[in-house]
Order: sequence, then structure tokens, then C-alpha cells
Amino acid sequence: MSERSVLSTTPAVVQVPIQWEVEDVTPIQGSDGKFSIPQRAIDSILKNKIGLKGPLATPIGKGHKSLNLLIRQIFGLYANVRPCRSLDGVETLYNDVNVVTIRENTEGEYSGIEHEIVPGVVQSIKLITKDASHRVADYAFQYAISNGRSRVTAVHKANIMRMSDGLFLERCRMCAEQYPSIGYEEMYLDTVCLNMVQDPSKFDVLVMPNLYGDILSDLCAGLIGGLGVTPSGNIGKDGAVFESVHGTAPDIAGQDKANPTALLLSAIMMLRYMELNEVADRIESSTYKTLKEGKTLTADLGGNATCTQFTQAIIDNL
Repeated sequence: MSERSVLSTTPAVVQVPIQWEVEDVTPIQGSDGKFSIPQRAIDSILKNKIGLKGPLATPIGKGHKSLNLLIRQIFGLYANVRPCRSLDGVETLYNDVNVVTIRENTEGEYSGIEHEIVPGVVQSIKLITKDASHRVADYAFQYAISNGRSRVTAVHKANIMRMSDGLFLERCRMCAEQYPSIGYEEMYLDTVCLNMVQDPSKFDVLVMPNLYGDILSDLCAGLIGGLGVTPSGNIGKDGAVFESVHGTAPDIAGQDKANPTALLLSAIMMLRYMELNEVADRIESSTYKTLKEGKTLTADLGGNATCTQFTQAIIDNL
């Protein structure tokens, strides 16, 4: 495969047939007072159609809106995909987790449509559309087929939000009819959360609106060791951005303490998206081997290795 340019906020650590464009995504304030990512980064993604990015901080209750959401909306990245599987060497209460959460990524409560009706009364609007619901549902069934999965669960609260979640379920049902080889079920969000922590093996692929996906994908990450070991990809019609979804951790910035596993596994997802499966398999096997050995782990995984030492151990295991 010929070399391809890809946006990245971090340098490559393993040689793959990729020519990297490294762009700063630190938010900047425009003349209108609004914050956004630099235009150079936007142009790079538009040109290359693929990106790999680290975490971006979002102010809580003030300041600019989520730049992660902005990236998804600008580039139409409608499906957030997070595979969560138990990892040998990462000790948790569970050892049989193997689920994939697929979250609608562009609307729902995260549309950012809210206003103050009168002082002390704020209204936030949940936006659900037929087209967005259909494309993420269809993607979930396509993902199941492509990855040897057998069942898709639509997660909802249509008993309360009959029109919005009802529309989402309507499109899921329509897609289910087009993929008869894949099992299909519907379940309330709260019921899924209850059953997930009791027995994660009950679930395979889950598809859901935006807010539910944010909650449930983090819950599933907690079952396998946290966001530090959970990959994530944002898929659109004409491109994709892969990212680590954990926090920015400014308290350890520059100290060589960070765990790179989430970003590395996200990069492996990116390689498979680019059909570089052989090199993806090699890096993934080496990463899993390093975790299983347990000799060179960062502090959040129970070890005392630096980020550099952990990364070098993965390279040595290639």
C-alpha cells in the first residue's frame, strides 16, 4: 500500500507506511470570540480524511463548548466505536468482557441547543433525526457482520422519550430487517447498565443515541481497567478520527508517567481502517504480550515504569 498522510498530534513510535502530518490542536479564540481548533488542523483532516489525536480538555459549566464534539460535527463523524475487551495482565473484577459500544456521535443532547427561558429556567433540546439514527444503526449491523459479531442491542429510553427515542428505535428496527443473520434486541439504558455489571457476556454490539453512548461506553471501559486501556474511533462517511478518550491529565504532563495504551490501541484501530492489517496485528500482539507479562507497566496499571520504558517494552516484543 502506498504511503498516506495522516493527521497526528503525537509522533509515530513504530515504522509503518504512513507519512505523518503533525498539527497542534490547542484551541484558539477567533475574532468572534469563539474557540475552535486551528484551521491548519482542520485543513489537514479535510485533506487526508484520517486523523489520530490525543485528548482535548473541555471546560465544565463555562467557557467554550467541547472541541471533541466540534471535530465530530465538522467532519460528520457519526459513529463513535469503542471495543471493550478484557486484557490479560490488567486486573479487574471481570475476565470475560468483549463488547463494542457504537454511539451516535453528532446530535442528541450533545447538539448544544440550549437557552434560558426566564432567569433560573434553562431549556436543553435533545435532537434526534431519522437520517442520523438510520446511518448509525446501519453501521452497527455492518460492523457486526464485518467483525464476526452475532447480535446488536439497541439501547434506549423510549418509554419516557417516546418521540425521540421512538424514532431512533424505528430506524434500528428497519435496519435489523435488512440484516437477518444478525440477532437484534432492544433494552432500556438502565436495564443494560444493571445487566452489564452483573454479566457483561450477555452483550455483543450495542448501538445507542449520543448521551447514552457516552455513559455506557465509559461504564464498559471501567469493566476492563478504565479509559487508559480503551481505544476509540470516530467514523464518518468520508473519513475517520481515532483518539484516546481519557482526560488530559495536566498534573502529570511532561513527567513521562502517562499510559499510552489507549492511544496505541486507537492507532491500531486506525491501521485496520486503512487496511494495514498485518502491521496492526503485530503491534496489537506486542501490546497484549507486554501487558500480560506485567514487568513494565505504568503506575495506573500497577507498575512503576515510565511511559518511555513501557513503550520500549512493546517495541522489544515486536
